[in-house]
Amino acid sequence: MPRVYFDNAATTPINDVALQAFVDQARELGNPSSLHGYGREVRKNLEEARERIASLVGCEASEVIFTGSGTEANNLAIKGIFWKRRSEDPKRRVIVISTFEHHAILDPVHWLAEAEGAEVIEVPVTREGFINFEFLKSAIENRSDEIALVSIIHANNEVGTIQPISEVVKLAERYSIPVHTDAIQSFGKIPLNFSELGLFAMTISAHKIGGPVGVGALILKRGVDVTPLLHGGGQERDIRSGTVNAAAIVAFASAAQVAVRNREKNSLYVASLRDSLKETIKADVPDAIFNASEGEHLPGILNVRFPNTESDSLLLLFDGEGIACSTGSACSAGVQQPSHVLLAMGLSEREARSSLRFSLGAENSRADIDYFHTCIKKVIERARAAYRSTA
Repeated sequence: MPRVYFDNAATTPINDVALQAFVDQARELGNPSSLHGYGREVRKNLEEARERIASLVGCEASEVIFTGSGTEANNLAIKGIFWKRRSEDPKRRVIVISTFEHHAILDPVHWLAEAEGAEVIEVPVTREGFINFEFLKSAIENRSDEIALVSIIHANNEVGTIQPISEVVKLAERYSIPVHTDAIQSFGKIPLNFSELGLFAMTISAHKIGGPVGVGALILKRGVDVTPLLHGGGQERDIRSGTVNAAAIVAFASAAQVAVRNREKNSLYVASLRDSLKETIKADVPDAIFNASEGEHLPGILNVRFPNTESDSLLLLFDGEGIACSTGSACSAGVQQPSHVLLAMGLSEREARSSLRFSLGAENSRADIDYFHTCIKKVIERARAAYRSTA
C-alpha cells in the first residue's frame, strides 16, 4: 500500500542537509559555555548558526534566543513580556490575542488569567479566517494604558490564513504596546522579516521546515528584556538558561537555509499541488466545502468539510488507506473536541466535527494526489455510512 503524508503542518521530514549537520555536530565534544578549546569550537559553531538564522529571518544575531521548542518560545514571549510589563506598571494586566491562536499561545494566556489575574481580550475572526481588525483597533484605543502585550498568529496552523501583522504593529506602536507573533507556520514558506514587520517578538521552530524536533527560537528585539521562565546558567542573554542543544541548533540553521533558499520554488510547487488536491476533492465529493478558502493563505494548507461525516472516522479511514491527515482538533481526557479554530470562525460543532486538514509539503508529489483520488470516494462512503448508523 502506498503511504501518503498530508500532515506537514504538524511536522515535516528532516531533510538530508539538516540531518547530516545534526550528526556531525553531535559528534563534537564540548559544552559551548566552557572556556577550553573543545567548548570554544562548539560555541563557534553555535554562534555561526545563530548568525545564519538571523540573516534569514531579518534580525540581528543577538536577537535570536534558542529554546527547546516553539511552545517554549511562545510561553517565554507571553509570560515573559506580561511579567516584565506588569512589574513596570501594575495597571498593565491586559493581554490581547485572537480567538484562533495555537494552543501554545491560548493555554499560557489562559493560565495567566487564572493564576496571575490577567485580563484577556480575544479578537474575533471572520468566517474566512481573518482577524476583525476594527475590533482590535477599538480594544487598543480604549484600553491602551492597560495592555501588556498583543499576540496575533502570523498564519493560522489549521486553515492557513495569513494575518495583517504589519498593520497590527503599526496600530500598537502608536501606544508603545509590544506585539508578538507566532510565525512557526510561516517561516520558510512565505516571506518573513522581523525588522521590517517592526515586531517586539516572534516565534519560529525547526521541525516545521525540515529541521529536527526539539529546538525553536524566540526572536526578541535588541535592548529589551523579558522575565525568564528558567533560571540557572544565564545562557541566551540570561533569558533562557540551560545548556544549549548545539547539534539541534546547527541543524535548525541548515534546514532554515534550505527552506529559505528554495522558498519561492517550493511555494509555487506546493500551491499547485494544493490546487490539484482541491480540484480532486471537488470532482470526487461535489458537496465538500472548503473552510477559509479566500484571501492570503499559506501555500500548503487545505481545510475541508465533508458533510454528514465525523472527522475522527475520516481520519482513521484515510489512515487505513495509508494517507495521513489531521482533524485539527484536540483531545482532552479521551473526549474528542471540535476544532477551536473552526468554532472561532463561526462553524457549528457539527460542521467543525466533519472537517479535515490536509497540509502539503515539497516532499509530496502528483502521485500522492493520484493515489488520494483512488481512495477518497470509498472513504467518504464508509464515513457517511458510519455517521448514518449513529445519527
